[in-house]
Amino acid sequence: MALDYFAPGVYVEEVDRGSRPIEGVSLSVAGFVGFTEDVRGDAELFKPMLVTNWNQYLELFSKPGSDGYTDFDAYLPFAVQGWFLNGGGRCWVVSIGTKLPGSELPPPEETGSKLFTSGGKPSLMFNLKLPEAGAAPALPSSSGRITVSILESEPKPLDDDADEDAIPPLNTGEFFSVVVRNGNEILERYDNLSMNPQVETALADYVLTALEASEFVTIANLSQSGQALSRRPRNGSYEIAPPPYISPLENLARDVQGARNDKTGMQGIFEVDEVAMIACPDLMRVYQEGLMDLDQIHGVMEMMVSLCENSFPGPAYRMAVLDAPPVKPGKNENRAVPPEQQKPQDVFNWLREFNRRSMFGALYYPWIKVANPRNGGRPILVPPSGHMMGLWCRTDETRGIFKAPANDTPRGVIGLAYETNMREQEMLNPVGINCIRNFASYNRGFKVWGARTLVEPDNVQWRYISVRRLISYVEKSIEIGTQWVVFEPNDQDLWARVSRTVSNFLERLWREGALFGGSAAEAFYVKCDAELNTNETMMLGRLYVEVGICPVRPAEFVIFRISQWAPNQ
Repeated sequence: MALDYFAPGVYVEEVDRGSRPIEGVSLSVAGFVGFTEDVRGDAELFKPMLVTNWNQYLELFSKPGSDGYTDFDAYLPFAVQGWFLNGGGRCWVVSIGTKLPGSELPPPEETGSKLFTSGGKPSLMFNLKLPEAGAAPALPSSSGRITVSILESEPKPLDDDADEDAIPPLNTGEFFSVVVRNGNEILERYDNLSMNPQVETALADYVLTALEASEFVTIANLSQSGQALSRRPRNGSYEIAPPPYISPLENLARDVQGARNDKTGMQGIFEVDEVAMIACPDLMRVYQEGLMDLDQIHGVMEMMVSLCENSFPGPAYRMAVLDAPPVKPGKNENRAVPPEQQKPQDVFNWLREFNRRSMFGALYYPWIKVANPRNGGRPILVPPSGHMMGLWCRTDETRGIFKAPANDTPRGVIGLAYETNMREQEMLNPVGINCIRNFASYNRGFKVWGARTLVEPDNVQWRYISVRRLISYVEKSIEIGTQWVVFEPNDQDLWARVSRTVSNFLERLWREGALFGGSAAEAFYVKCDAELNTNETMMLGRLYVEVGICPVRPAEFVIFRISQWAPNQ
């Protein structure tokens, strides 16, 4: 209200008495950690980068003109492609390298940036100069990459003491300048250059000789023959990428884990608030290559699940989608095997050995067969986590977050590592291993045939993925949608407004089919009254609101009871 009134007249005041609607948050954004072919553009190694489609992924994490996959069959590109194929939208990607840890540094001719003549023939090759011979390269980033520009130039001008009648040298078009930049900052500039090794120094400088003094780049002459003009590189700007970062084996686990303060690695993904599902498919690649043993793999998985469980100060809302390592647990064998050799009993025994239970984790079996562009489109077996998270997102969009992401077809899948039958799934399903099945005999194709979390089997309240995600959706939406309540006068008027706000949100969910009940009163309740908010709690500055909801649960087992019936004559 106005503070005072002095002159007679009509005063109009705005009074905010209505409830503010709660807008549902999105829990359909994924986070991926793994190896990529390259790291360029605005992307940085170990830092989460937003990717909204496959083309954008190629711009950030593949070499120019490439298909985005790697020569060592990293699983991350397959997972991200599967995410988008199955309906995934935004995702965040963390690259932990472009080569497997412990690999040899490729020779400069493989990592250098090649410049071509106007006729398309090789001219020059540039590489970043390392700090010292054999030293590890700096991590590639958008600010650390160098740009080399080739510009028009001319022969050197005549000396000041030359005869007045001297004829200036003829500009044959062979001369050019090299400008080395870091962003918009010019680091070095070399003018009056030529591709002719025997060029007169009074006329120009041979490009290799001139750039020997460069502090930032090294240069090689790729041209074979011809005149200086025909060997001249064409004008333009070229990105000079550093050599790939190759992690020492002892640093691999630390690189994957990252650091929260630096927002790197797995912990960097958890600093992105909108990420609600996490996968690290290349854990399986490093395990297959023998770069991590099973205990180390379990350590990373444990970290993923624990980070999902801990979302202080708000409610936990993320889920980790795990992949089953291709292993046959036993007394004398604890090493990777081909994924097709891992049978249902093996994954059952592995999960018992891993022995980590959580309502914020999910596991799918078996591995899936997809096309590999790096091998002529021939099939390759990959972990299913990326495809499954994409299917989660598609279910959210088409049906709602309350619908179990199951009995649906995973896109991009052309086969399975193992075709589980019903009897085998009877062993896996009760312990939370979700099967991907082939229902060819029913002419139904491949189906995701499980929707359980990795919670303890006897904890039936949090058994289903859809229930866990629906409750997280409600909690997170209410948390964000009621921020306006903080520091409001704690009285009956506020209690009524808060109750109305939350009730309207839950009634909308009930009408959409997310809550069970024949009426709104049967589906949920919201309590905010003097019984909860006593004088003592108000003196402490606290407002308590009690909310109860009845989520719908998937019909996992459909039982028809059929008997013979004889009508009365």
